[in-house]
Amino acid sequence: MALFQDRAHAGHELAEALRDLSGRERLVVLGLPRGGVPVAAEVARALDAPLDVLVVRKLGVPGHEELAMGAVASGGGLVLNDDVVAQLRVPRAAVTAVVERELAEVSRRERAYRGDRPPLDLRGAVALLVDDGVATGATVRAGVEAARAAGAAEVVVAVPVGAPDSLARIAEVADAVVCPHRPRSLRSVGEWYRDFSQTSDDEVREALAAAGRG
Repeated sequence: MALFQDRAHAGHELAEALRDLSGRERLVVLGLPRGGVPVAAEVARALDAPLDVLVVRKLGVPGHEELAMGAVASGGGLVLNDDVVAQLRVPRAAVTAVVERELAEVSRRERAYRGDRPPLDLRGAVALLVDDGVATGATVRAGVEAARAAGAAEVVVAVPVGAPDSLARIAEVADAVVCPHRPRSLRSVGEWYRDFSQTSDDEVREALAAAGRG
């Protein structure tokens, strides 16, 4: 049975679990595009905090792109699954090529979402990373690394639903992890939403514009 009607509903429920952060000085909410942004928009609105995006891209194994061997994020955050790379004997040159390609895509998407606006300054901030859920967690861990590299004093990860083992791995690199629903078996994030339709680039831009006007 689905837990959430849609991402906005999930964000509203997640915001209730994050009330303790309301009023924190230098709190910045970072949505992971694209699906994490509608969730993050609800959280930012409830906590009266600024909203930005932190773009993360999966690193697919060459020839088996659906299989992740890591992730990259805005600012050069990189997480590699060395076990996958070693098991599949992915050449180092191939890994480097995938990393460079996906970093270029990160830059392109940032321009598409923000236009000429610079990213919000994370130096000394509490960075609240929000996604619509966690299955493997590789992209979120790359986001944590990127937020730290950008100077965040504290990094908190918040998702409406997540796999317990993946959340435990994220907790090793984040300062805190908030997740109201941790089902023992999670095959995919989408199964917990009644409406899990793809978030468009326009919806991401609209959410950022609305937050900026607020």
